[in-house]
Amino acid sequence: MTSDVPTITLNDGIEIPQLGFGVFKVDPAETERIVTDALEAGYRHIDTAAIYGNEEGVGAAIAKSGLARDELFVTTKLWNDRHQKDSAHAAIDESLAKLGLEHVDLYLTHWPTPAKKDYVEAWEALLEIKEAGKTRSVGVSNHQIAQLDELVAATGQTPSVNQVELHPAFSQLELRIHHQKLGIHTEAWGPLGQGKYDLFDRGPIVEAAEAHGVTPAQVVLRWHLQIGNIVFPKSNSKHRMVENFDLFGFELSAGETAAISLLDENKRVGSHPDDVN
Repeated sequence: MTSDVPTITLNDGIEIPQLGFGVFKVDPAETERIVTDALEAGYRHIDTAAIYGNEEGVGAAIAKSGLARDELFVTTKLWNDRHQKDSAHAAIDESLAKLGLEHVDLYLTHWPTPAKKDYVEAWEALLEIKEAGKTRSVGVSNHQIAQLDELVAATGQTPSVNQVELHPAFSQLELRIHHQKLGIHTEAWGPLGQGKYDLFDRGPIVEAAEAHGVTPAQVVLRWHLQIGNIVFPKSNSKHRMVENFDLFGFELSAGETAAISLLDENKRVGSHPDDVN
């Protein structure tokens, strides 16, 4: 089942499954059950974060699964108050202990917190953490073009990914073009718009769903895959998890993909990165 999921080779040679499972806002008390369901549904890429408070549940589900470590791709994130180097090194150790892992596959700074002007130090810390073998790859989340350029200029090292809000109503074309220029891969959080903007009622999405005999959510997730995004929908329902994983029996036409891309209204669901400090 998992063999259908394509992988993307990041700029450091690490392969990441293009489709994963996210646990943002998943109740810590329910996380083990929900991640177990996701692994049983076929997901092998799990995206969590220290601030979610559910790394222990993710780790428990992984331990219970019996899956070999090299079958899994695990991402977690450094929170905003741990950007100083000593604190960042302590933070990854805490996350690894909660996850029950010797390393993660991808470690991200969660937000740049531009008012603190410490995102370069955080990036330098992540590079040290990678050098220490505690993560295989390092990237960032919610960084904007100027911040990405600053990280590269300061260190000569390019993040492997930038995880940002991205959905048909907020497709981040300018940022994605800059990612391509730098060799950064785009990860999409909130890929279905988190229930805002009536995405599932939009003509191009409804028409594509009817044409392919799938749901509007499947159409949107397939759109993400076809424009090159790495995506990790979340759901507490195993039925919906299975549905969200079933994206490889159909393909959107170039016209359908373009029509969905034209739904962009530059509308965020979440916070602007300048405002998270």
